This record gives sequence, structure tokens and C-alpha cells, in this order.
Amino acid sequence: MAEKKILLVDDDMELSNGLRVVLEKQGYQVFQARDGQQGKQMVYQHHPDLVILDMMMPRMGGYPVLEHFKGKPDAPPIIMITANEGSRHKAYAEYLGVVDYIRKPFAMERLLESVVNSLAADQKAKKKKAEGE
Repeated sequence: MAEKKILLVDDDMELSNGLRVVLEKQGYQVFQARDGQQGKQMVYQHHPDLVILDMMMPRMGGYPVLEHFKGKPDAPPIIMITANEGSRHKAYAEYLGVVDYIRKPFAMERLLESVVNSLAADQKAKKKKAEGE
């Protein structure tokens, strides 16, 4: 099976680079974007299997990205990571279709578990859809 592609969209390059190293050690191909605008472009350019998206970034944050991809049949699953504590923010992100919402700081095991589960659920959904057509 081809390695899965993950797009990290976060303006905190120290965190993003750390996540990239960990994910690459797990066998994933990782792309990075510094803001939502670049992240949106990279989704269309690289067709990632999963996006890990920060909520608060300059130029374009995570919500406009989620709003853009909501309801699009070819949209990748998105995990939102954020330092924001608000439950309304989480509820809105879930409404927009995130597969998981993880508050910073988080244990790396928590993120890796979410990545594995999100990719498996997406694969299962795609297989089910293909069988139904």
C-alpha cells in the first residue's frame, strides 16, 4: 500500500516540524503549510489523505478552510488542533466536519491515535461508498 499523505497546516513552525518528524517516522509522507490559504492550495496540489489544521493562524485561520471544504465530496478528513478552550469553537468545528478536535498541548500518542483512527475511518467510508456504487 502506498504511504499515506498528511498535510500539516500550522504557523508554529517548531510544532509543525516536530510533528513532521514524528509522522515521517511512522511512515507518512508529510507536507507543511504556514496558513490556511497555503493549506487550501496544497490540498488541491497534493491531495492529502488527512489534514492536521491549526485554528488560529495569520492570513487565514482554520475555520475558513473548514468552511471551504464542508460538503465537498473529495475533501480529506481534517483533525483540528488548537490552544483554544472554548466549547463553542469545538462545536462549530464539529459542525464543519472535523474528524477530531485536539486541544494543545497534547500528548503525541493522542495525535498519532487520532491520525490512525481518522485514516482508517476514511478508508472504510471510501470502500463502503465504492461497494455501494
